[in-house]
Order: sequence, then structure tokens, then C-alpha cells
Amino acid sequence: MIVLLVEDNRDLAASVLDYLELQDFDCDYAERGDHALELCRDNTYDAMILDIMMPGIDGLSLCKTLRDHGNNAPIIMLTARDTLDDKLAGFDAGADDYLVKPFDLPELAARLRAITKRKVASGSSLKVADLEVNLDNHQVTRDGKLIDLSPACWKLLVALIQASPRVLSRFELENVLWKDSPPDSEALKSHLYTLRKLVDKPFETPLIHTLRGVGVALRDNT
Repeated sequence: MIVLLVEDNRDLAASVLDYLELQDFDCDYAERGDHALELCRDNTYDAMILDIMMPGIDGLSLCKTLRDHGNNAPIIMLTARDTLDDKLAGFDAGADDYLVKPFDLPELAARLRAITKRKVASGSSLKVADLEVNLDNHQVTRDGKLIDLSPACWKLLVALIQASPRVLSRFELENVLWKDSPPDSEALKSHLYTLRKLVDKPFETPLIHTLRGVGVALRDNT
């Protein structure tokens, strides 16, 4: 797996590169956003780690530019910014995950492995365990069985599987469906109940998990 690290802090970058290479990742490195963009034009990466505050092109602009040009490689934003608005800005730009500094290197490696597993070769399907979501043909299958979802449940499932294994807060899930104007406190519960009934109930292993007081995650805990 080839990973591009874009980070202007040379000491931090050296630590990350040393650790990832010990974990059998092959790494490429750019200190500036504009240099990273040039590297992406000439190379294909299995995943990218982008700092936000960088000279040249900042991480959010770089991420959005890559997505606009059809680059679907998994991206983890790496930053000291830790507010919900900062995180939402990262996801709006097209990031797949968000890790706040300071962080543990084993966690970064684990997140890299998780997000790259979700991206299958087609680039249009996301998979967790036996659940597969095809973004091109709007099709959901689990254990090979087709699952028919309402538009609201489809949006929730896509958000959850794109974020997997990260937990999405109630605010983030409501924002997926209604932006800033959720109808009432029970509406989200109702859609999540229906989603669980279709995606988890017929199968032995639940994939949608509620963490009380935190939010909801889609992940394989086996």
C-alpha cells in the first residue's frame, strides 16, 4: 500500500513516516500542498494523509481539488483543529476520516487500514463485512441479498459506511438528512430503527451500533 503524507512539520512527518514504514506501508512525502498536487498528477496512491494548515495549498483546498478531479483515494485529515465545524468542513471537502493532533501513531495506522479496506477496486462501492453499498447503481446488498432502502435510509447508510469505523454524532446524522432544520427529536430515531430493521435484523451479526451519549457507528465488531 502506497501512502502520501502531506505535512509541513518536518519532525512530525519524520515520525509518521518512520512508524508507517515499520508497519509495512510504502510512503511518499510532500511538505507543501502544491507539491502534493503535482505528485498526485504523476502517481497513484492507495491513501493520503493531509495536514490542513500548509503553505502553497491548504489541506481542505487540496482535498477538494483532488475530489473535483476524480481522485477517490481515501483521505485522512490530520490537524490541530478539533471543533465540530472544522471536522464537518473536512468531510465537506471530501475527506474520509479526521484525526486530531496530538494523536497516537498506532491509531493512525489502524485508521489507514480501515479506510482502505472500505474502498474496493471499482472505487464506487463501499464494503464493511458482508455489507456492500454501490454508489453508482444505488444498490445495497448484504450476504449477497438485495436490500431496498428509502431515500432517507440510503443517505444515513452511505454516511455511516463512509465514516466507518468512526462514530457519527446525532448532529452529524441530522445534518445528513435535514441540514440545519431537523423536524423533531424522534424523526432520526425512526429512520435509524428502519435502517437497522433492514440491514441488521435479518442477519446474525449487527453492524450498526449505538454508543450511548456519543452517536452511531457502522462497523464489524467480530
